[in-house]
Amino acid sequence: MSAKTAAPALADRQAVGAGAAPNGPAANEPAQNQPIWDIIELLFFAYRDFVGDPDEVLSKLAFGRAHHRVLHFVNRNPGMKVADLLDILNITKQSLGRVLKQLVDQGFVVQKEGAQDRRQRLLFVTPKGDALALKLAGLQTARINRAIAELGPGAHEAARQFLTAMIDGDNREGVLHLIARADRAKPRS
Repeated sequence: MSAKTAAPALADRQAVGAGAAPNGPAANEPAQNQPIWDIIELLFFAYRDFVGDPDEVLSKLAFGRAHHRVLHFVNRNPGMKVADLLDILNITKQSLGRVLKQLVDQGFVVQKEGAQDRRQRLLFVTPKGDALALKLAGLQTARINRAIAELGPGAHEAARQFLTAMIDGDNREGVLHLIARADRAKPRS
């Protein structure tokens, strides 16, 4: 779709959101074959700002978003296997290796042998890693709390439902299980 044809579609969608009658599909439902530009762009901008606060902290340590993701999941899942982390992050062993080496070398993460299988590498954050993970999560939690407060009652659950629905159907159950398991391993304060 060209920019010339996208603009009327967005204008129609914005007019529908403002209460005007649409030129076609039922109100509040964009045509199935038309991009939902407003939501797509809002997701881009929300993600930019959501990771922007932690990016500032990480840049002072010469770390990036990959370090953040590794630190987040290792902190939430103490004793996580490297293989499981690779599956969650959907990255190559080589990519993870570079990031993990930096986190280990700088004292944020430790690797331990598995009790039953000494070939397994189990990951844990150090107190220094825990402090950084909590600082980054605190920045993101503050942003989420501001947004939820603006939306009012039921916003937290609506956000959970929307974000869960955005995950591929064959991965949803696994993601929700991972979150629930992490909540049990590291209860919220």
